[in-house]
Amino acid sequence: MILLQSPSRYLLQILSNRIQNLEKGVELDCQWVEFDDIRYHIQGSVKNPNVLLLSVSLPIPPPETVLFGGLPLGALEAIKAAYGVVAQILDPPRDGFNLTLKLNLSKLPPDEEHKHSLLTKIASVREVVMGAPLRAVLKQLVTRTVPSDLGKPIALVHRPNESFFLVPQADKVTVIFPMRFHDSIDTVLATSFLQEFVEARRTAGLNNAPPCLWSPSPPQELKEAFTDALSANAGFVSFVIFPRHVEGRKLDRTVWNLSTFHAYVNYHVKCSECFMHTRMRRQVESLIQVLDRAKPDSEKAKRNSPSRSFKRMSLKDGNNSLGSRSWK
Repeated sequence: MILLQSPSRYLLQILSNRIQNLEKGVELDCQWVEFDDIRYHIQGSVKNPNVLLLSVSLPIPPPETVLFGGLPLGALEAIKAAYGVVAQILDPPRDGFNLTLKLNLSKLPPDEEHKHSLLTKIASVREVVMGAPLRAVLKQLVTRTVPSDLGKPIALVHRPNESFFLVPQADKVTVIFPMRFHDSIDTVLATSFLQEFVEARRTAGLNNAPPCLWSPSPPQELKEAFTDALSANAGFVSFVIFPRHVEGRKLDRTVWNLSTFHAYVNYHVKCSECFMHTRMRRQVESLIQVLDRAKPDSEKAKRNSPSRSFKRMSLKDGNNSLGSRSWK
């Protein structure tokens, strides 16, 4: 199964091309939208090619989530720690966006490897911003810090008007996803996919993976959550994260995989639907070929024989033809 990549490939391509063509001083103004309704807008001028303005719009948050200045908890601190002097946060951001960064490309490190690493980190601004509260909670597992909101569900936005929940405890964090789909076919496929997903976790090769559970009704950990946030037509998926899952470099991968889990499921549901449609078309084509081969030869010959036309004759024409035959 495919895993989504953290950096925005289009944003990384724009940044790399800008670095390579600084002398040309090309005007830059690009907008695009990526999955889960994340919008980007990047601008650059000819007068100052080293400066870029990168604006990011996040999904519309549901009522149960809490934002600070339009951003998740800890996002500003995460941006400063990730980008340092290369990125400056503009306050207020540009109209229609939650965040605007002023990027100074002249302050990138001279070493090519470090430069590419920082550009990749900038292209991963979605993970840095939206994964900040999840990262802060999971770091408490590493440091063995007892959270102040022990056992209380924390709602984090990850899709427009949708959230998932964290339930921090002393030695683990339970992550719960209400799975919602607008199409009835997607709902059926997703339900089957998630049940198989849970069964696959029980295989011997995945013993170190986080425990995974699926249930059609909300788990007990969400008894204090908003009722409107618990509407899910494809059930609830729960992951139990232990300290071993977030040690060292595993933390970044765990944060990204959890933040994009719904998009991961939705991608594979659409791929499964496309695969089944392709198989159905091939099956219909093969059945049509079988029916063509089953037709008798006489029917094929009749179908392939040249068409004949008949001309209606009058009584006068009939008498003339009989008279001509009598003289012969």
